[in-house]
Amino acid sequence: MWRSCLKWMTLILGTTIGAGYASGRELWQFFGHESGLAILLFAILFSFCCMVIMQISYRLQSTNYLPVLKEIVGVKLTKTFDILIMLYLFTTTMIMIAGSGATGQAFNLHYSWGIVLIVTILVLLFRKGINGLLTINQFILPILIGGLLLVLLKFTVDQDLHLLSHWEEQRNWMAAFPFTALNILPLIAVLGAIGNKVTSQKEIIISCIGSGLALGTVSYIYNNSLIQIADEIILYEIPLFAILKHYPLSMVIIMSILLWFAIFTTAASGVLGIATRVQYYIQKPMYLIVLVTLIIMIPLTTFGFSNLISVLYPIYAILNLYVLARLLLYPLWGIVNRQKRT
Repeated sequence: MWRSCLKWMTLILGTTIGAGYASGRELWQFFGHESGLAILLFAILFSFCCMVIMQISYRLQSTNYLPVLKEIVGVKLTKTFDILIMLYLFTTTMIMIAGSGATGQAFNLHYSWGIVLIVTILVLLFRKGINGLLTINQFILPILIGGLLLVLLKFTVDQDLHLLSHWEEQRNWMAAFPFTALNILPLIAVLGAIGNKVTSQKEIIISCIGSGLALGTVSYIYNNSLIQIADEIILYEIPLFAILKHYPLSMVIIMSILLWFAIFTTAASGVLGIATRVQYYIQKPMYLIVLVTLIIMIPLTTFGFSNLISVLYPIYAILNLYVLARLLLYPLWGIVNRQKRT
């Protein structure tokens, strides 16, 4: 059972810890000063939402996110959210592929080599279907989280930082809700695809609580570190590098590689959501669907996405808050709906 719990935990964490999170940009955008309570609330809300999604997925024995989505938002809104989730997954995965190209340039490789690398690995990964992603996540995520924690704890010790300072100042507690909502759509897409692989309720409870604790702990330590360099963050597109400037070049290189892992896990989760949804209509091997999807994406990575993102992301933010509200209230209205059916 514990091996299965680890498998689901790494899937959840791999979906959530993308390049934005690992770089510190997302955390600083939502949290920052006076956010200890916000991060604690986030960990609780995140665990609860994961449990609701996985419980629905497990009960329906789903192989893609559509039945789970229908259960959460209702029949009338399912088509709208289905389109938006596909757009979200498609645009996010494209951005991750472009990010891999940019990361390659940081190591003096041509932009196209970074794209070829991530596309090749993704296609090979899904030759074994979902199991390929689940297997590699169990290796990548511990390295990614361990490396991130190692740097943050070293920085905390070296700078003599206090983790519980200013705990009485918590005016930013409301940030927990939009930050949790930000991660909802990809979780539905990914967890909705593994309902037929979950074998017990215990797996769901342990993996969801464990994921929330892991994310909450890393987020709190990370945010506390970023607060100490708040005046310098504006100079860095990737806040993590403001921390790494205190350390040797070798550590910067290692963390850059770990950031690529974060890009890769986000892209893999996005492709999984797309492929399982398409496979519902087209009965073809998953790796073939992944290959065609990525071939379509590659030319689009050369375009600027700023306009597309500026239009889509505010819509996602509003819709995500609606989905978050539905998930938080699901136990209540789920009971009411079942009573109506009987």
